[in-house]
Amino acid sequence: MSSPSPTLGTLLHHLIELLDGDVQAAYTTAGLAWRPRYTPVLRGLMSLGPASIKALALKIGISHSAVSQTVAQMVKDDLVELKPGADARERIVALTPKAQAMVPALQRQWAAVNAAADALDAELSAPLSGVIREAITALSHRPFGQRILAQTQTLSAPDHASPPPSSPLTPEHPTS
Repeated sequence: MSSPSPTLGTLLHHLIELLDGDVQAAYTTAGLAWRPRYTPVLRGLMSLGPASIKALALKIGISHSAVSQTVAQMVKDDLVELKPGADARERIVALTPKAQAMVPALQRQWAAVNAAADALDAELSAPLSGVIREAITALSHRPFGQRILAQTQTLSAPDHASPPPSSPLTPEHPTS
């Protein structure tokens, strides 16, 4: 019995592992204590300056929860600090001197990563970056959950019911 083909989610997770794993290794080789997931937060702070987690999430297009988790890890690594905002519930994220000192080396790594991504795109039948953007746009218009629900309803319809078990008396096997 053969194994089932990998599903879309499995393929995407594997792709992210391949990409992020090698990006992480490149940071390590360059002597940078940096994780790929920190990059969008840093880029957002470089653009906005000190900002709330909400403003960062909106700027970089990542959920508030994901930004909050990343910021918490960056605080542990002394890359950002949290300051109270105008509202007692709001926290302002700011780069530490340690992170600011890393920016030139990180920018060199980002240039290398972007060049490698362009080279990968050139090897594929369709640029991966373009396909990903198309998928994000399509899913923003019609989320995957809606697509699953529509398929569930279609597959549950009576005309998609399972065929009856085969009988030995079928046209392919006449009795006379």
